[in-house]
Formats: sequence, C-alpha cells, structure tokens
Amino acid sequence: MLDLIAALGLALAVEGILFAAFPDGMRRAMYEAAHSPSDRMRLVGIVSALIGLGIIWLARWFG
Repeated sequence: MLDLIAALGLALAVEGILFAAFPDGMRRAMYEAAHSPSDRMRLVGIVSALIGLGIIWLARWFG
C-alpha cells in the first residue's frame, strides 16, 4: 500500500514539473488528446499500462 501511495505521489510530482516547465507544450498536448479518436486513446492507454507494468516488473526483479 505504501508503494502505491509513493507511486501516486511520484506521478503527481512529475506531472506538476512538466506543467511548470512546459505550460504551452502541455496545453497543446492536452488539446491534442482531447481531440483524438477514442480508439487511439484506448490504444495509448493500454500500451502505457503495459510499459508501466514492465518497468515495475524490471524494478522488482533487478532491485
């Protein structure tokens, strides 16, 4: 449970840094995401989740 809370905190920190450092780029990215087809968003979500799970698995395996 503590790992989940730490991961959520890290995700928020990284997102906050991106918004602070590149506000115009993040605005454009959000606009593009809002206007993307649902199928593409679903595919990006699945791929991102799989990559995230792979990173977690690697971190646990080698850490």
